[in-house]
Amino acid sequence: MSTTAVLSSLSGILHELILPPSSLFLLMAIGVVMRRRFPAGGRLLTVGAVLALFVVSTVAGARLFVTPLERLTAPLRSVHNSGAQAIVVLAAGRLRQAPEYDGNDIPDYIALARLRYAARLQRATGLPVLVTGSNGAPEEQSWSKAEAMAAALREDFGVPVKWVETRSRNTAENAAFSAAMLRPEKVHTVLLVTDAMHMPRSRTAFQRAGLDVVAAPTMFFSDAPLGAGSWLPSAEGLRESWYAVYELIGIAWYRLRYQDAAVSAD
Repeated sequence: MSTTAVLSSLSGILHELILPPSSLFLLMAIGVVMRRRFPAGGRLLTVGAVLALFVVSTVAGARLFVTPLERLTAPLRSVHNSGAQAIVVLAAGRLRQAPEYDGNDIPDYIALARLRYAARLQRATGLPVLVTGSNGAPEEQSWSKAEAMAAALREDFGVPVKWVETRSRNTAENAAFSAAMLRPEKVHTVLLVTDAMHMPRSRTAFQRAGLDVVAAPTMFFSDAPLGAGSWLPSAEGLRESWYAVYELIGIAWYRLRYQDAAVSAD
């Protein structure tokens, strides 16, 4: 295994330890160990971590993180007269070696939601499309995320793709490498497509790369009505909490790293 792959794996482990539910399980374990010498403190930490895990595992609890994050952006009200010259779609995850697609990698459901909205925008505007995202590990020989996205747009949505950026491993590189491809084409303003929770950080990255951004977010969760099941633990509640906390930490990191960059609503 290469040094890059090892560092990538360690980074992934660190991310998971910081985010729920792993961070809460870690706190529970610390609480159990603490009870040997500090019974009251250990019990308090363990019970607090269990209660926090319950909250973040519900859709209603996830709204505590999702709502303020999604309020940093807004749906695109009109695709016309935006001044955009291209549509940029950011990669999400992928499903490896899908048997129903001849063993090729395919976009996961988050990426597909982005692609569906990008296809809608492209049909409405006729703008050229750029897809961006690699697999993160240079030694992987399978399709990049961007190549899988391009295939889905062309074959499943009937939408042409002009640029396929296959090197970027994260949002900052999505922005830098996309801008490098668009600059020779005299493209300065883009419709940026990603999901609502990812948009604030993405917009900051693309603006720092020198592009004017017209935010085109999709997949808003905070406005959906809450039913009785929303107050019970579920995989969806935990997924939304994990994603929202990940993005909130990412925004905080961007603000520390790029102190001149404001993450705000359009």
